[in-house]
Amino acid sequence: MVFSKAVVKHRIPILIVTLILLIPSVFGMAGTRINYDMLNYLPEDMETVVGQEELLEDFGKGAFSFIIVEDMPAKEVSALKEKIEQVDHVETVLWYDSLADLSVPMELLPEKIYQEFNTENATMMAVFFDTSTSSDVTMDAIREIRQIAGKQCFVSGLSAMVTDLKDLCEREEPVYVGIAVLLACAAMLLLLDSWLIPFVFLASIGMMILINLGTNYFMGEISYITKALSAVLQLAVTMDYSIFLWHSYNEQRGNFEDNKEAMAAAVKETLVSVVGSSVTTVAGFIALCFMSFTMGRDLGIVMAKGVVLGVLGCVTVLPALILILDKPLQKTKHRSLIPNMNGFTKGVVRIFPVFLIVFALLIPPAYYGYSKTNDEVYYNMVECLPEDMDYVIANSKLSEEFDIASTHMILVDAKLPAKAVREMSDEMEQVEGVKYVLGLESVVGSRVPEEILPESVTGILKSDKWELLLINSEYTVASDEVNEQIDRLNTILKKYDNSGMLIGEAPCMKDMIETTAHDFQVVNIISIAAIFFIIALVEKSVSLPFILISVIELAIFINLGLPHYLGQSLPFIAPICISTIQLGATVDYAILMTTRYKTERIRGKEKKDAVRTALSTSIPSIIVSGVGLFAATFGVAVYSDVDMISSMCMLMARGAVISMLAVILILPALLLLCDRVICFTTMGMRSKERSKKMANHKWKVVE
Repeated sequence: MVFSKAVVKHRIPILIVTLILLIPSVFGMAGTRINYDMLNYLPEDMETVVGQEELLEDFGKGAFSFIIVEDMPAKEVSALKEKIEQVDHVETVLWYDSLADLSVPMELLPEKIYQEFNTENATMMAVFFDTSTSSDVTMDAIREIRQIAGKQCFVSGLSAMVTDLKDLCEREEPVYVGIAVLLACAAMLLLLDSWLIPFVFLASIGMMILINLGTNYFMGEISYITKALSAVLQLAVTMDYSIFLWHSYNEQRGNFEDNKEAMAAAVKETLVSVVGSSVTTVAGFIALCFMSFTMGRDLGIVMAKGVVLGVLGCVTVLPALILILDKPLQKTKHRSLIPNMNGFTKGVVRIFPVFLIVFALLIPPAYYGYSKTNDEVYYNMVECLPEDMDYVIANSKLSEEFDIASTHMILVDAKLPAKAVREMSDEMEQVEGVKYVLGLESVVGSRVPEEILPESVTGILKSDKWELLLINSEYTVASDEVNEQIDRLNTILKKYDNSGMLIGEAPCMKDMIETTAHDFQVVNIISIAAIFFIIALVEKSVSLPFILISVIELAIFINLGLPHYLGQSLPFIAPICISTIQLGATVDYAILMTTRYKTERIRGKEKKDAVRTALSTSIPSIIVSGVGLFAATFGVAVYSDVDMISSMCMLMARGAVISMLAVILILPALLLLCDRVICFTTMGMRSKERSKKMANHKWKVVE
């Protein structure tokens, strides 16, 4: 009570301090770098990651792109190449005139290489940058190259994808944050009992979102997924806490004449309830931190921090705003659209065996779809981008005109004899799907004499420590075919040079597939175990955690199983994150109802009366919370052109509705079915059950 009275007493200073904190938060948010490269989150000790670092340190080469030039004479292509070479952070541009003077006919190149780099109306050049794939200066270089090259040129490669993704996200983010706020506000206006309170909620939550985004500065950088989802998720998840305070305050006004005393009592009640509720949500997000693919840690820390700040804002900033605006808030009250639920709850309790049958029948197909969806996710980032994006068009050109779907790079020991490198290259070219292997040995020994090779060419492909080879593949990144191809190439490489490394987008993506498959199992187990433990402590029960988690897990199985039956493929990160987020964010619905059921049973009500009361009193809060989460995420899912963001928001929106229905319809049936077990395995209820039995026994003796 001391804390709640202090909040009421110092409401003006609380608001002033919060407003002052928003200033550094805005600068912190602006100063937080956003990472658009998913491969950056692979463990640092992986060979593919180590190889990328070696390439950058030893060769001064980081990012790599192919540029396709259509309908341009050779002299103009050569002039374009010279211009591109002048762009900051372009390390090397490799084209025909890198190997020989333009006065020497291109046909003197080895026939295979000539055909691979030229078609009837197009030629291709390779560009190496001296910076990493997703660094800001690399993205600036990509933009400048596009300006120089014009519409006849198409820039492919991971750096081009990251550049386009960044530009698209920066255009979309203000819009879908606005959509989330607008739809969440509309839902609250309809479902709450005041026309003004939704805007007060948004002001309070908005301040905490800004502070959360501002404190990300101390993390150095966050992923674009985290930036896109954190504000929307924090709004949706912490809205519940604001609604609880508002309802509690209105109840307490009937008990106190002074609204300040009523608010102090409401803050005290809210703090106890909200802290217990938020712990499960925080636990769900913290579970993401155990992923070895560190984007999970990125999202987990930011969202856990957001929930904690949301709770803090709910019991400090929101009470201050409500007290300051108390008169207009009371004047703008209206009747909520949620009808009286007594008739509905009686019906649910009366036919509860039907919902038990539904529960049992849903488990097999839901779990089957869920397990299949996990096997059908996609990892190729091209699939999550709109078809009219520059990078996607360039990638299509590369595939259609040159039959190149991915490019691998090999680092072999510079001391490896030229003959061994040639034999290794020949063997690798026999691997299915390999177009060719390009290295010094591809040119030496052909019709181009070795002595005419300029030093600039040998410097591109060889250093004192390593020799670099490029492998172009017909197989797309993250496909089963390319992963099998990488295994075979690695086997050949290690036969000739055990220290050699196969790197590039496809090998990194293969590592990501293996890493995240393991992460999915780990995160699921940790989140369920943590939330199970928290529910057991909160409810002081052994059986209730099993019941509550089984209801929400069924909702998760249905949510993540539907894409399989609808023929949809999800981005790989979605099932990992959504299963944890949905469990952490919506298990609160089940805890709310179960806590009230326990209270009613301890007071001596029969099980049906207790469940009926718990359901009727909980439904309004569950509906407001579920619809709020749906509203905040559904609009973003429909609007966003980035499938990774759109898919995750659609899963959250759908998950909120499915969890809401599961808790309202199935949980009461399970409570009724397991009532005796619950009573005997829950502290405080077992003694009541014994007392009741003893009383019944005494009446029988008297009779």
